[in-house]
Amino acid sequence: MEVIFGVAKIRKYAVSLSGDTLEMVERPHGGLSIVLVDGQRSGRSAKKISNVVARKAVQLLAEGVRDGVVARAAHDYLFNYRDGKVSATLNIVSVDARSQTVVVSRNNDSPVIVHTPQRGVYLLNEPSQSIGTHRNVKPCVVEIPMELGPLVIAYTDGLRHAGSRYGGAGFDPVAATKRLLAQGISDPQTIADSLLALAMEADDGRPIDDISVVVLEVREERDDSDGVRRVSGRLIL
Repeated sequence: MEVIFGVAKIRKYAVSLSGDTLEMVERPHGGLSIVLVDGQRSGRSAKKISNVVARKAVQLLAEGVRDGVVARAAHDYLFNYRDGKVSATLNIVSVDARSQTVVVSRNNDSPVIVHTPQRGVYLLNEPSQSIGTHRNVKPCVVEIPMELGPLVIAYTDGLRHAGSRYGGAGFDPVAATKRLLAQGISDPQTIADSLLALAMEADDGRPIDDISVVVLEVREERDDSDGVRRVSGRLIL
């Protein structure tokens, strides 16, 4: 199987630092995990919180700890670090080579969008709490077989709140995703860029919150593959 992913991020308008943090780590038994954290509020204080949570999650994932346990541990760490006074949302999207599944762990009231050829577009939207402020918080964890060829989209709440500055309903990532797929757009980076661009348009080019979009897809490996494992990226500072 081949894993393709794309990320698009932007900070809140007139704020110098994004409060969202994204990290990626290779899993010790094969595969990779992408961690997306949105710290409470925005700017430097939010960035400090999201960095703390992301570092803890990445450390545990690299040691082979299961995703759901990682999410609980990250919650406990933040709860004790800030005495239960600060919250963060946490998404972990993992490709687990050992179980041959895509594992989605969610502590975020924003749903995760999934597309498979068999089911089309559907949501992982079980009620979910952010971490850090309630003593007993559990992640919502779902495993999707790799053989289904899933495409998974996770994002921070700035995406769905785009366009709500003037009391509107906000941006609809699900409807936008369906339109992109109907147009034959399936490349993860193109989808991430397109969703961010549409949200920016809804916000008149001035995002009302930090926005981060992660798109990951599992595909069958090409016949001409040479067996070399590759990761490429482009980061604009």
